[in-house]
Amino acid sequence: MATANASAGRLTRKGLATRARIVEAAAELMFRHGIAGTSNEDVLAAAHVSNSQLYHYFPDKNALVHAVIEHQADEIIDGQRPLLDQLDSLAAFQQWRDMLVDLQRQRHCEGGCPLGSLSSELAETDEPARTALAASFDRWEAPIRNGLRRMRDRGELDDDTDVDRLALGTLAALQGGLLLTQAKRDAGPLEAALDLAIGQISHHLT
Repeated sequence: MATANASAGRLTRKGLATRARIVEAAAELMFRHGIAGTSNEDVLAAAHVSNSQLYHYFPDKNALVHAVIEHQADEIIDGQRPLLDQLDSLAAFQQWRDMLVDLQRQRHCEGGCPLGSLSSELAETDEPARTALAASFDRWEAPIRNGLRRMRDRGELDDDTDVDRLALGTLAALQGGLLLTQAKRDAGPLEAALDLAIGQISHHLT
């Protein structure tokens, strides 16, 4: 049994594929059942790997959880492209809002946000995981902030617009909307939260 996490940079193509399969299986299970509700045996069965393979890539569950955090952040951010990278107009924010709401409806408002769910389980018990989750949210917030900054630089927002605060508020509204949408099984809270955030952006239009 390996005593250290195998570095992805040193893996063969087959090794990379096996590691990715383990992470994807674990991410799906943890999204649906939570970290506490996902055992190593569950991951082994879902990924179709042996116990020795799992421990070759991930010496303990914490290492696997941290890989899942990175995977979920990649999935969320990549899944919202190219819209996320083009948030430099009110119309673009509206289109992004509609995509997020439609996605929740397709999921029947189940599951909430993968990063939000991980945060609720880990933020108070695993400091390295909390730090990784905070960095993941920062990655998500960055294109929102960059788009708002482009709007301000073009003179479409007031010169004194605090784009950092607007971006943070928009992401916070999104997270709160996702949580209530999950609890209520209704996309209405997400719609309301994002509409209010976009309304704040429109308030600063020149």
